Amino acid sequence: MGQKETDTLAGHVSGQANKPLTKPAHALPYDTVIEEIGTSSDDGLREAEAKKRIDEYGPNELGDADPVNVGKILLNQIANAMTLVLVLAMAVSFGIKSWIEGGVIAGVIGINIVVGFVQEWKAAKTMDSLRSLSSPTAVVVRDGQAVTVPTREVVPGDMVEVKTGDTIPADMRIIEAMNFETDEALLTGESLPVEKKSDEVFEEDTGPGDRLNVAYSSSTVTKGRARGIVFATGMYTEIGAIAAALRSQGSNRRPVKRNEEGKAGPHRYVQAAALTGYDAVGRFLGINVGTPLQKKLSRLAVLLFGVACVCAIIVLAANNFAQYPDVVANPLDTSNPEQEVAIYAVATGVSMIPASLIVVLTITMAAGTKRMVERNVIVRKLDALEALGGVTDICSDKTGTLTQGKMVAKKAWIPSRGTYSVGESSKPVDPTQGDLLFNEQAPREMREGDAEKNEGQSAEELLHENPDLEEFLKVASMANLATVYQHDNEWIARGDPTEIAIQVLATRFSWNRRRRTLGEHPSWKQLAEFPFDSDVKKMSVIYREENAGKNFVFTKGAVERIIGSCTKINIKGDGLVDLTDEIRDQILENMEAIAALGLRCLALASKEYDSSFKDGDEVPDRAKVEEDLVFRGLVGLFDPPRPESAGAVRECHQAGIAVHMLTGDHPGTARAIAAQVGILPSHMERLSKEVADSMVMTASQFDKLSEDEIDQLPVLPLVIARCAPQTKVRMIEALHRRGKFCAMTGDGVNDSPSLKRADVGIAMGESGSDVAKDASDIILTDDNFASILNAIEEGRRMFDNIQKFILHVLAVNVAQACVLLIGLAFKDTRGLSVFPLSPVEIMWLIMITSGFPDMGLGFERASPDIMNRPPVSLKTGVFTFEVLVDMLFYGLWTAALVLGAFSIVVFGFGDGSLGDACNANWTPDCELVFRARACAFASLTWFALFLAWQMIDMRRSFFRMQPGSTKYFTQWFHDVWRNQFLFWAIIAGFITIFPIVYIPVINRRVFVHSPITWEWGVVFIGTLLFFLGTECWKFAKRVFFRWQAKKNGQGVWAKQDIESKAFGMYYQDPRGSDSESSDAAEQKV
Repeated sequence: MGQKETDTLAGHVSGQANKPLTKPAHALPYDTVIEEIGTSSDDGLREAEAKKRIDEYGPNELGDADPVNVGKILLNQIANAMTLVLVLAMAVSFGIKSWIEGGVIAGVIGINIVVGFVQEWKAAKTMDSLRSLSSPTAVVVRDGQAVTVPTREVVPGDMVEVKTGDTIPADMRIIEAMNFETDEALLTGESLPVEKKSDEVFEEDTGPGDRLNVAYSSSTVTKGRARGIVFATGMYTEIGAIAAALRSQGSNRRPVKRNEEGKAGPHRYVQAAALTGYDAVGRFLGINVGTPLQKKLSRLAVLLFGVACVCAIIVLAANNFAQYPDVVANPLDTSNPEQEVAIYAVATGVSMIPASLIVVLTITMAAGTKRMVERNVIVRKLDALEALGGVTDICSDKTGTLTQGKMVAKKAWIPSRGTYSVGESSKPVDPTQGDLLFNEQAPREMREGDAEKNEGQSAEELLHENPDLEEFLKVASMANLATVYQHDNEWIARGDPTEIAIQVLATRFSWNRRRRTLGEHPSWKQLAEFPFDSDVKKMSVIYREENAGKNFVFTKGAVERIIGSCTKINIKGDGLVDLTDEIRDQILENMEAIAALGLRCLALASKEYDSSFKDGDEVPDRAKVEEDLVFRGLVGLFDPPRPESAGAVRECHQAGIAVHMLTGDHPGTARAIAAQVGILPSHMERLSKEVADSMVMTASQFDKLSEDEIDQLPVLPLVIARCAPQTKVRMIEALHRRGKFCAMTGDGVNDSPSLKRADVGIAMGESGSDVAKDASDIILTDDNFASILNAIEEGRRMFDNIQKFILHVLAVNVAQACVLLIGLAFKDTRGLSVFPLSPVEIMWLIMITSGFPDMGLGFERASPDIMNRPPVSLKTGVFTFEVLVDMLFYGLWTAALVLGAFSIVVFGFGDGSLGDACNANWTPDCELVFRARACAFASLTWFALFLAWQMIDMRRSFFRMQPGSTKYFTQWFHDVWRNQFLFWAIIAGFITIFPIVYIPVINRRVFVHSPITWEWGVVFIGTLLFFLGTECWKFAKRVFFRWQAKKNGQGVWAKQDIESKAFGMYYQDPRGSDSESSDAAEQKV
């Protein structure tokens, strides 16, 4: 924060706006605040004005978000276990006067720090941008449209709409509140929610906790809804005044344990100090920070450090710990045995350190999260990246996720009249489009196409002498929070898609809530509101008709819940009669008929209420308000499935992932949509009754079952209708008991327990509440089910790539260590070991030759069959048995070829002389060793580079990585060219070896090898053998896995169609007997 802003804040008065008003906002009527701040209560700010104000007032931030800290990133590159090992190696080299090796190691450290810093800085910037994408959002009205913007873009003058579960984005003066309460514990310490009012005006010196007409930034809406005008943002809010306290960081010191009297003995202080030290060492080594995979790799690095120390000791022991008398006599001799043995030990130890492992992992994860944003997925927790690849079951909502969320009211049934239908319309929010059709039959009596047989009628004709339709429209319009109005000849709608559709239906008949409740003398006034609750599945309002002086209750909700609250119904010819069980059954039959059309069905009801109740009175008990209602009718809403949903569900089944629909809709509607998108099998008749009943259940049926009964079900429900939040939690627990790894979607406040309990919690970015987003692991920016599949595919791709570069890093490390340890057998004339690879060569291989290709493997695209195989096992993780065996084979095969190249040059074409002191200086006697060392170095370099290309696919041949390709001879080139980072990293590795081998001084003095000529023939032959060996190994693996798949019956499964893969185990054979084997019967979805 700059000095100028600090000075401005110093004179800021509590409750005032960024630009002071005549009085604090709580001391002014809301219309005065609207006038002074220069905005509109209907259309909000213009977009151009909002941009101007964000430039004027700055972003709506408290300044407590940690920016990308360059110094901290740089410190992380220096102060970590990998760099520490290299620093120790450098210190040993300088300590024994080995200036070249020490200087090279220092250069490698510098390169490692610079490269690591640049890459981690980019990764940090990427994650910082993702945090801003997943930060809280606000619904503001601009240019008359409700738009969702990041909280930081909210400006003074914005009209904000909030509802239960939302976080207040800035201090705002409330202009409309309905049963509105907020949790202000963060600001005032008040543990109970505070009820807010819009019409109250308070004294200027009223404390923050008593300003009941103001909602504060960062407080949470616990009940109801409201609209308000923002008057203070950023550091000018009340929470901004205590931002310093919020910025304070927690201490890293472990607390001292004390007894009940608050005292602690000396041993407790020692214990706290020891634990604090342990935590500090753990943070330094990375074993107790980061994601589970990062911790696992950090522990691996520590383990390899221990192995490196053991290897160094082996080197010293193999050379008698350099106990030679002449060392004491001439300690400064650069070719003395002690120096050579020490350098060999350092080289062997360093060869086991995967210096680039953690950096490459960080870069891969950052790149993966960036790719996910492009595919409409925001990652909030990096742990989710590792978890996505192992998802076996997806539990998804229906509305807006599997369907488009663009509701259109298609049917309305009024018992005393008949069925009203709405024709096709290209604009769902335009009430002037689409014909109105009427049929005297009830939905259960109508056949398909009956509605279309009648000609369209005008709204005026249908309303003429039709009080029952008018009562129905009153409920449709008033028990509704959506706003539908015309502006500049364009129809604008704001609110929930379901309520917008019903409001549009009412507006077709000129029954629009906005027209009847606004203005100087509104004919209707709202007195109370009971918002929709996922437990009661109803919402109700109390309105007063001013002209008649009467109060009315209007209620809409799930059909079963509404008819349970009704006692009367208007029947054609009989007038108002008691609602009997027989009539209730007829209503349910009509609901089933509407739901069978794939329509979401809601019921509407109303009654006259106590006229003495007035605005400001204590809100009556909800149960009393919602009893003894008069049933008014049913409305059917069409929400078509997304075009991509069926394909996404099919791909899930192909990938071995079961899809469950958990929806609040009626079972008939849920079943129809589930069948359309492929969640249910198309041949339900081939299922036994027990399986079919288990596949589709209501929440009440599922919740009545005990855990044991759920576990005995032949299949967990694929569709649960009328789902409640607790049902989702029980579903997750049932999946976990069956050993499944599940993802769960959610958008409401009540979904947060299930989002936290799921292995991957998925919040909706468009319709989700801030509470749900905060409880989630990832957020879908488009609320689209297909985006979940994108996330899983990306998670699998990252898992594969992490496996690839880990295998490459460790295989090269194993090769280097084996070359040096087996190379201990090569003794010179003094009996000291002659290393086949010099320390500088090893450094070059680790940091340059292998480092950049490893990064390239992290960017590799998904393999062709990535979504055609079952989910990965997260219990095993990346270190599968296959990876471990591959690591040993590639490492040992590479080491054998490198040692073979060294031996051929020395013993095959040379005289077998290993010279004297050839580990340090070049002499004519050492020329043979230096040429053999260059040959070994060139061989290992090429092997490591070619191995990176082989890792693109761990099983397929390098020449046939795309099984469906017809480019039989050139496909390999397309594969290596596709990942250009990897391509150029490998090409650079090939090119840089030549100056290293041939430039004078660099070759003999630094890398301790000599230029080679005919030895390139050995390198080429070795490379061919390396390729032949890796191809044979992959061929053997393919044969083995095909045999294993055939043995386990997976080969037959792979040839089945997708539906048979997903549901085949539950089908009965043509004779009607259950064809499931006893083993298959045990398998659960």
